[in-house]
Amino acid sequence: MNIQLSLVPYEDKTVLQHLIQLYRYDSSEFDGHVLNRHGLYLYKYFDHQWTDEYRRPFIVTVDEEIAGFALVMLDVPQAYMKLNTAERTNVISEFFIMRKYRRQGVGKQAALSVFQQFPGTWEIRQTASNKDAYSFWKHVIHNYRADGSYQEASVHNDSWNGPVFVFES
Repeated sequence: MNIQLSLVPYEDKTVLQHLIQLYRYDSSEFDGHVLNRHGLYLYKYFDHQWTDEYRRPFIVTVDEEIAGFALVMLDVPQAYMKLNTAERTNVISEFFIMRKYRRQGVGKQAALSVFQQFPGTWEIRQTASNKDAYSFWKHVIHNYRADGSYQEASVHNDSWNGPVFVFES
């Protein structure tokens, strides 16, 4: 299985837009997103993926077939907690692997590829009620930082409600 992570060029933004619809549908039971009157899920920061210098939109493929995406923010102010001394951090703002590819190591390999490409402090957050996402990230980060050098906290404030992992890559 050949798993690749590729930046989404602006010309291919409709591919990401379609994947975000699948992602929002899949996660709507946890995050409360609803369809608009046109039958679409909105994503407030969609166009920002190509206009904000610190954002990176990635497509995940398996044997050249689209399998998901990762939306990454790099070198942003530490957003949710102060578990370490880093003032700036990297964040996976959205992460989605299609059901067909789950539990096969695709998500894990995609996440590890992101961590390796962008060394630094990372914050990974999950919606409080999304237990599957929490289990996935706990497993990935625990295996990545097998020495236990990561921190986990439950954050409940105006900015976030749920678990957050912080670690160095």
